[in-house]
Amino acid sequence: MTTTPITYLDGADVARICAELPVVDIVHDTLLAFARDEAGLAPEAALRWTTPGGDSARSLVLPGWAAGSYGCKIINASLGNHRSGLPRAAGLIVLNDPETARPMCLMEGARISALRTAGVSVAAVRAVRAPGGITQVAFLGCGRQAEVHLELLAEACPALSEVTLYDQDSARAQECAASWRGARPDLTFRVAGHARDAVERAQLTVAVTTTTEPYVELDWVPAGAAFVNVSLDDAAESLLLGCDRLFVDNWELVVADDHRLLGVLARAGRVSAPGTEAPEKGRAVDADLPTLLADPAAWPVGAQERVVINPFGMGVHDIAVAAAVHAAAVERGLGLALPR
Repeated sequence: MTTTPITYLDGADVARICAELPVVDIVHDTLLAFARDEAGLAPEAALRWTTPGGDSARSLVLPGWAAGSYGCKIINASLGNHRSGLPRAAGLIVLNDPETARPMCLMEGARISALRTAGVSVAAVRAVRAPGGITQVAFLGCGRQAEVHLELLAEACPALSEVTLYDQDSARAQECAASWRGARPDLTFRVAGHARDAVERAQLTVAVTTTTEPYVELDWVPAGAAFVNVSLDDAAESLLLGCDRLFVDNWELVVADDHRLLGVLARAGRVSAPGTEAPEKGRAVDADLPTLLADPAAWPVGAQERVVINPFGMGVHDIAVAAAVHAAAVERGLGLALPR
């Protein structure tokens, strides 16, 4: 019997293909497929530890399926990696043969993970705000996620003119601003001395930090602005409970999470599921993203309403983007054949 080798796609192959993919549209279509039960998730697994150097580290396994593709993402991170000049996160995506269930493709996963995360943010923002009207964006955190979010937002928001950066490491924020100025001379970059200064100035704030201490209060966010809480716990209780609109990617992921504040509030009965009555002194989630994107008109957002988008991260998007990468690699004959 002939054994088909496993195809390996390295970071260069993945990046080259991803540069040509409509990632936001793939993510958008996958959310709609999820709403139709044509894509899905399996329970995630998490391994967490403290490194010998005293830093928090974790390994997450996110299985999912979309449009006949099945697989999982393994994404690892250590908060101390920056001291060694390494990215915080790295990982792999495994795609399985839908007929035999044997692994058929292994690819570098960090680029896809970053892109699909930013893609979800942009797809959600497009549903609640007219992208053509967004001129000022702020980033809390100046790592890889901020860079990839800017990459997609600059394409989605043609009128974008000003980007404000804040990082607890002010030198890192300054270095990031200098680098981005050189790469994007059409945009104005400024560095804020405090997180509040960045949020108050922006129509759209994207939080991409590693903090576990909530700090962004409701009164920081201007009327009519959107706050995308990509990272763990930037949004404080006042913002999560007091915003005019609250959208999540998947309610089951929220209630299963015992680390992030929104999950803690949900498990404590202070935040309830979409479509339910708000608890006393709490609130209900307005809608999950599959529902929102399926019918944005059903969730009209007023021009002065404050919107919070809190995606926890659905592995189904990694599989959808990885499947598109694999299809392009097969067409071009890319990849290294690994013997079984």
